[in-house]
Amino acid sequence: MSRTTTTDRGWEAHAHRRPASPMAAPAHPLSQRLAAELRAGRMVWRREMKHFWRDLPRVAASLVQPVLFLYILGVGFAGIIDTGRSSGDYLLFLFPGVLVMAVQQPAVAVGSSIVWDRQSGFLREMLVAPVARTTVLVGKCLGGATVATCQGMAVLVTAGLAGIPYRVGLFAALLAELLLASLVMTVLAAALAVSIRRVQTFNVVLTALFIPLTFLSGMMFPVSAMPVWMAALALADPLTYAVDAMRTTVMAFHHGPPAPYFHHVTWGGWQVPAGVSLALVALATLAALWVANHRFSRTE
Repeated sequence: MSRTTTTDRGWEAHAHRRPASPMAAPAHPLSQRLAAELRAGRMVWRREMKHFWRDLPRVAASLVQPVLFLYILGVGFAGIIDTGRSSGDYLLFLFPGVLVMAVQQPAVAVGSSIVWDRQSGFLREMLVAPVARTTVLVGKCLGGATVATCQGMAVLVTAGLAGIPYRVGLFAALLAELLLASLVMTVLAAALAVSIRRVQTFNVVLTALFIPLTFLSGMMFPVSAMPVWMAALALADPLTYAVDAMRTTVMAFHHGPPAPYFHHVTWGGWQVPAGVSLALVALATLAALWVANHRFSRTE
């Protein structure tokens, strides 16, 4: 089925627009160039958002897994953990990891769209436009991260069932952290997609990469409970720091002492602050974006 939309046709028209005559030199070429880049990036971002709004049934179906994981499996796991505390404590611990799980599928879908666009020939139409390839890549990544964050908000509104208070400051902080987590996953998927030409191969490699990243992030159990070799892998996982930062934010608004399994990520006994964790996620995002842009600039 064709993925062409009104936005796609608008991009094609933009791609084939003839450049202005050299005799009509713009008064402010730098500002006009910047405006053109922003306009192109916004068009790519809007294309991702249109695909999201036109497929809401699929979005609703994809939310079933994280909700079931949190409120059914989470309650069951809480009964196995014998700490003498209520199951709500484990749901509180599990909630940030489930938020990351909820945004993973729409975030990595950007990588699939890049591979599909290459196969359909639409990517070539985008790349011949008189804009930088970095603009196209950043627009797709920002669009995917925005879609993922919007989907994560549907799980976030159920926070009260996990014992999390409805506070404006808390939700604003969680949304910002969720956007950063979505962005790092989106950029990682894009970096993978620009190196792979077949959708089937991409899906296999994506699954092999993101399942370990998700479960090593400490979403179900703290990093301190892992064996040494597994903890070393978890500390190299950017999602570990995203989950830990969100868990720190949640506990800042929680009344009462935390459960024994609320262990923060540590380096040699030093507890990593939430600000450092978010900075590490941002650095991982920039590094993956650099790799993706380097590969994307060589795409034919």
